[in-house]
Amino acid sequence: MQTVLTIAGFDPSSGAGVTADLMVFAAHGLFGTACITALTVQSTTGVKSTHPVESRIVAETLSCLHDDLRPVGVKIGMLYSAANLSVVCDYLEILNRKDSHSVRIPRIPIVLDPVIRSTSGRELLEPGGVILLRERLLGRVDWVTPNLEELAALAGGSVARSEDIPEACRRLQAETGKDEDGRQLGILATGGHLEPPNDFLLTPDGEGLWIPGERVNTGSTHGTGCALSSAFLGRLVRGETPEQAAAGAKRYVTGALKAATPIGHGHGPMKYLWTLSQ
Repeated sequence: MQTVLTIAGFDPSSGAGVTADLMVFAAHGLFGTACITALTVQSTTGVKSTHPVESRIVAETLSCLHDDLRPVGVKIGMLYSAANLSVVCDYLEILNRKDSHSVRIPRIPIVLDPVIRSTSGRELLEPGGVILLRERLLGRVDWVTPNLEELAALAGGSVARSEDIPEACRRLQAETGKDEDGRQLGILATGGHLEPPNDFLLTPDGEGLWIPGERVNTGSTHGTGCALSSAFLGRLVRGETPEQAAAGAKRYVTGALKAATPIGHGHGPMKYLWTLSQ
């Protein structure tokens, strides 16, 4: 049983955040551990308030899990505070460090879902956090999975149409640069609000391709971006190529949307564990 880690916020309605990530991991045959960065007061109707976990506790949690249940993949979601963002950056340096003989520990996939704002419009990253995310965190992850609004915030400029996405992704990849191993940032930009709802994959090698999507008419759409990011990580951990992982994650989310049963008075959750009943 492979262990993967989610570093994200807690959604008490289990539509997104660590509780959703753990279900996605389970649906992909993986054992999930979690480090909570913030508590939210929310339901299917939206986020009411957000309360960050003290950065010292986040650091202690990551250290404790690392010593006992070292992950083979990491998904990063909402960090909320600049202090927690810095703690996570420090932890990623530990994951990618060299041993006493200057031999690098085998690299594990690290996927960032750059949560900046909730669907209901509430800010989920402190002011100035986007700059810190761009300057420190992007260079320490392998993949980022932004929606159109997040891609615009990270790459600059307007991203409103399908035609805007490839250029914005290439601009973000170029601005992020290469890490010390010579790798570029990979990007899976989600186009769920487009018609058709296609995603765009830009690999670390600079190859771009569209991942075709299917429009599902349902109100159970809470956590789609969160689930796509976690499913993408899960498939990378299982040994799939980025192209296979992106297409597979897209199929998984589509299936979760189709299988969802409406609950709550707002945008309800998808059926994350639908694969277990197949």
